[in-house]
Amino acid sequence: MAHWHGISRRKSTGGRLKRPSSYRGKRRTEISSEKQFTQIGEPSRKVYRKRSGSQTVRVLFDTHINVADKKTGKVVTATLQTVSENAADPNYVRRNILTKGAVVETDKGNVRITSRPGSHGVINGVLLE
Repeated sequence: MAHWHGISRRKSTGGRLKRPSSYRGKRRTEISSEKQFTQIGEPSRKVYRKRSGSQTVRVLFDTHINVADKKTGKVVTATLQTVSENAADPNYVRRNILTKGAVVETDKGNVRITSRPGSHGVINGVLLE
């Protein structure tokens, strides 16, 4: 469900404002896109159209992550297994939701996610010691 980010039609006291509600409706630009969380599963992406025709890609599900090793300076692809820690929300660990800063278990070891899968369309991470 989309969220509306427009002008409130009520005062802080609860009374109605005449001006916005009488002539102005909801604008398309004030409606945000629905919440889409990135999870571990069969790879799937979604393309969103933004203003002026530009696009953004969201990862909905994925099984792989690009892992950078600071010691060797190489980037390898690892298979995601589960989310072990997420500072954004403890509930995300139970639901296996991937966000920036989440620590995930992979076949290469523990990896901290450095990209924003819901905004960048790719999952990148750094290998933890």
